[in-house]
Amino acid sequence: MKSEKFPPKADQPPAEKIKKIDGGVCAPNGFIAAGVHAGIKEKTRDLTLIVSDVPAYSAGVFTTSITKAACVTIDQKQLKKSKVASAIVINSGNANACTGKRGMDDALESVETTSRALRISPSKVLVSSTGIIGQFLPMKRVNAGIVAAAKRLRKEGHLDAAEGICTTDTFVKEYAVEVNIGRVPVRIGGVAKGSGMIAPNMATMLAFVTTDANLSHSLLNKTLQRATEMSFNRITVDGDTSTNDMVLVLANGKAGNVSLKENSPAYTHFYKAFEHVLTVLSKLIVKDGEGATKLIEVTVKGSQSKKEAEQAGRTICNSLLVKTAIHGEDANWGRILAAVGRSGINFKPNKTEIFFGGLRILGKNYNISFSEEKAKKILQQKEITITVDLHGGNHSATLWTCDLSKGYIDINASYRS
Repeated sequence: MKSEKFPPKADQPPAEKIKKIDGGVCAPNGFIAAGVHAGIKEKTRDLTLIVSDVPAYSAGVFTTSITKAACVTIDQKQLKKSKVASAIVINSGNANACTGKRGMDDALESVETTSRALRISPSKVLVSSTGIIGQFLPMKRVNAGIVAAAKRLRKEGHLDAAEGICTTDTFVKEYAVEVNIGRVPVRIGGVAKGSGMIAPNMATMLAFVTTDANLSHSLLNKTLQRATEMSFNRITVDGDTSTNDMVLVLANGKAGNVSLKENSPAYTHFYKAFEHVLTVLSKLIVKDGEGATKLIEVTVKGSQSKKEAEQAGRTICNSLLVKTAIHGEDANWGRILAAVGRSGINFKPNKTEIFFGGLRILGKNYNISFSEEKAKKILQQKEITITVDLHGGNHSATLWTCDLSKGYIDINASYRS
């Protein structure tokens, strides 16, 4: 799958101690994967298996929507019953959402078929779906696809697996790193999909993370919750949340490191690498926003609280007027200031400064003496940073979004056809 837009360059690790590696979800020890064409979609791969060769601690974060797909309900129950899982089965092209009892039965059948194909307990299988809402899964094809995928599982299967979860994505999204915990190399890998219906809490997307780190189940849960808040819950494409959103993580302990303890230097190092992987995947999703041509990083600083910084940042990122202005390469600072004004936070507009990159386009007391030519050059870039300094406190937050183009309308006006 080749990008039809700007190149999906993944961020480099924030420190030399975190090493970027190849392999996606198969990079950690003990993980294999496969992606096949089962026939849910017309041509491309549409069914993926991710498997640990030993039972792994598992955790998940899910959509906040009341309208939940069958897979979300099942996984939430599975994770309550068991701390471990060995496999995740994912289909694309069909969300299996709003499909009632039959949809639930079909999702459970996918779990059962996977358990038989891998000779593991159904309690160790998690399930996920993405695609069109309100249609039944073609279970004969799904079951055959699961069996075929189980036969093709391999260490090199990460790219096929990454393609198998895509819908309107124009490129696959995977990333992996290695860090030394003590003197033991520990690996973290991830794969994600998402292009439209992206909004915080959760972003409308799927992500699956693997690691061979040795840590407790409770600490894995805390790690996922915290890192998700700092990554997937800070992106938006169009302000919509879906029915199937989830992030699942498997940790099989095969690196052999001494078990990580919260608040230790070793855990802090691991957590930074884990959050980095999720942040890179998050930004790749925004870069691939439906019809998007620009990645926009918005930082709000100088707020009275972290919550207010996030609130203002989200309002800016979800503003259609801001997103269309950036697409049109128009330095319309008024739309940004107006978005902050309606965000519900307490601030003083006359003290606020706004920057595009390093160029101040709004100064205190509404000073707007800036070069339109320099602003235009900044806005012509594929990656743009917007900083809003409220000068009212010591808190800040960074979020990510993309521009809004005619391409978004074209894609979503004919999504089912």
